[in-house]
Amino acid sequence: MTTSNGLLLIDKPQGVTSHDVVARVRLVMNERRVGHAGTLDPMATGLLVLAVGPSTRLLRFAQSETKRYEGVVTFGVSTDSLDADGVIDERREVPPLTTESVNARARAMLGAQSQIPPMVSAIKVKGQRLHALARAGVVVERDARAIAVTSFSLAPTSEANEWTFDVTCSVGTYVRVLLSDLAEHLGTIGHLSALRRLASGEHHVDDALTLEQLDERVRDGAVVLQPPRAFVTQLEAVVVSRDDERRLRTGQRVALDGPREAEIAAVSEAGALVAVLRRRGESWQPAVVLPDESDVEHG
Repeated sequence: MTTSNGLLLIDKPQGVTSHDVVARVRLVMNERRVGHAGTLDPMATGLLVLAVGPSTRLLRFAQSETKRYEGVVTFGVSTDSLDADGVIDERREVPPLTTESVNARARAMLGAQSQIPPMVSAIKVKGQRLHALARAGVVVERDARAIAVTSFSLAPTSEANEWTFDVTCSVGTYVRVLLSDLAEHLGTIGHLSALRRLASGEHHVDDALTLEQLDERVRDGAVVLQPPRAFVTQLEAVVVSRDDERRLRTGQRVALDGPREAEIAAVSEAGALVAVLRRRGESWQPAVVLPDESDVEHG
């Protein structure tokens, strides 16, 4: 019996949730085990990294990746959710802005910093989603989170007070909060008008399929999944012998010469991911074991 197994890149359309995309992929791929890394709000479009089949056990590697986004910010108007899906709650005059002054302020926001998550978010506080509390009119204290912004630049558009932006940031960064903070630093208010995820780690939206393309390719019997090894390209890879491969698949530890990292990718002689290993003293213990490539398919 075979099952689909691997990494799938989808270009999420506007107006659907990340969970909606997962449900669609489950139906199209006829595979119950589908998960995604890095939720996109319904208003956002772009790259959604999914795992299909046994590869769902590798999702944590995609969840920790740096993200790149582009979009539009509107200055002078704020909403209760800090984005275009919210209700306008204030309007304020926008001071004269230049490309130089805006980008100088954006550059000042680079680096490691703390960010307080917005009330309209999926984070849980004492078992309750913040967005549910926000809908009930309840505001609670939120702990600041450590984030990092690697690059941040903006450019004016032909529309008054609308600027495009391009930002690369760590996982867990709320771009709408970043833009709201920028607006305050510029002496006004603002909200996120449009958002598109361009990249997550080494994965880029140019390599992603639309949901319609996924339907067509699966019907045509084309390959739509990348192999599981695509999840762990950031790990040191070590080729293991066939004997060690058999030991790892039964959960046994192996002794390896050379690896220096605390976590590595064990790869077969054919180049397939066998397991993710963690150092245990002088040996290596499998933390995640993947099925033999001959027993799976890549869609």
